[in-house]
Amino acid sequence: MGHAIGIDLGTTFSAAAVIRPGGRPELLWNREGDHLTPSVVLFQDAGQVLVGKTAKNAAKDLPDDCVQFVKRQMGNPGWSFADSHGGVHGAEELSGLILRRLAEDAAEALGEVVRDVVITVPAYFDDARRTATRQAGEIAGLNVLRLINEPTAAGIAFGSGDMPSGTLLVYDLGGGTFDVTVMRVGGDELEVIATTGDRNLGGFDFDNRLMEHVAGEVLARGGPDLNDDGRLQGELREKCEQAKHALTRTAQTRLFFSDPQGTYTVTVTRDEFERLTEDLLARTADAVDEVLDEARLSWTGIDRLLLVGGSTKMPMVREMIERVSGKAPDTSVNPDEAIALGAAIVAEHELARRDRPEAEIPYTIQDVTSQGLGVIAVEDDLVTDYNQIIIAKNTRIPCQEFQVFETVAHHQRRLDLQVTEGDDDDPDYVTKLVERPITLPGGLPKGAPIKVVMSYDIDGVVHVELIDLTNDRSLGEVELERPRNLDAGQVTGLSTALKTVDVL
Repeated sequence: MGHAIGIDLGTTFSAAAVIRPGGRPELLWNREGDHLTPSVVLFQDAGQVLVGKTAKNAAKDLPDDCVQFVKRQMGNPGWSFADSHGGVHGAEELSGLILRRLAEDAAEALGEVVRDVVITVPAYFDDARRTATRQAGEIAGLNVLRLINEPTAAGIAFGSGDMPSGTLLVYDLGGGTFDVTVMRVGGDELEVIATTGDRNLGGFDFDNRLMEHVAGEVLARGGPDLNDDGRLQGELREKCEQAKHALTRTAQTRLFFSDPQGTYTVTVTRDEFERLTEDLLARTADAVDEVLDEARLSWTGIDRLLLVGGSTKMPMVREMIERVSGKAPDTSVNPDEAIALGAAIVAEHELARRDRPEAEIPYTIQDVTSQGLGVIAVEDDLVTDYNQIIIAKNTRIPCQEFQVFETVAHHQRRLDLQVTEGDDDDPDYVTKLVERPITLPGGLPKGAPIKVVMSYDIDGVVHVELIDLTNDRSLGEVELERPRNLDAGQVTGLSTALKTVDVL
């Protein structure tokens, strides 16, 4: 049996890990000799693409051909990156290039071809983003055994040793997303109780605040507009990222910029940076309060705190979480490595389950839905629409629930099905996964019951079936057209095209 690897596909950095003999998870070195690979893609020409450190180093000089922070665009069909060579690339293709690079580096480290992977996703990723991530793996030529939530993977890495049983809160602030999850760990089971988050909050946003401040300071001193072109903005982002990292260790740092008219120095203190971003940190604190409420716990019910994601290295994060909880975070797991290590553990057991069904799995993972699933229904006035939740947020997955609705007219031949993802009663504040007419059998009387069966599979992907209870027959599983995702033909086409590209 070959190896299956776990992949942390991150907004700013990605990593791959594997289980070594003896059952110990370990990060794999990439071709540059690093554990972390920047999630950056640079298009050199139609047949050659750079991924990783070299691409990141070129970002400020070749902004028209370099793309970063792709993870934030997963499941967004309206976004694409156009390089200077005439190529146009969607988020799935770009993530596929990153995944292929990670798999090729892993193959070199292991001495064998890697095909089987488990990929992590933010717990708060919806159906479209999860589907896009799986498609990216397929485009890369990989067999995606499973998607697993990032905080869950971190909890697995944390709980894989001799840790006593208890309740764990995982605060996961990465480069582009934020999740917070409460889970019980111990014995042979990891059970997620509640999760919430913000898929548009991460280190990227903290960088942006610093960029705005520094650019304003330079402009006020008669310097250039650092947002005026891609090269200047790339330099600004690079220096602000470095400044943010410096402020984790020192009380202040300086940034230097120059043009033909002079040199401009901006000094930034840690206190100043924290004031610039205090509302972002407050959003994470609000999410922590929310997840505790959903778990029906207070801080006294939390045994351990785990900080995950590179952005948790900012001192303000630890200070805030210690202040609100009265507890010191656990430091036994590297925040940059925990997610990939946990994914590797899951990958090993998923491979064993596939190749040896009789194999005893040493533990079980019980995850939950991060968002509610439902349909748009109509009030008794036959005018007012509302969102009817069928599967509630934080329901154990895999799961299946149903709701029975009645036809509103004699011999009604069609219903307009709108499948939703979200937790609000108002249709304007939920995501519509699909909108399509469903043909009903002839002869149904007014009030005929139609059963809508919904399920989340183990990856958190949605399935829907309709049943005509009058005739006791299924109307079939509804094909979720997923307008925000690629179709099967597009995935196959991109996978084929990528085989002709050298990923360096």
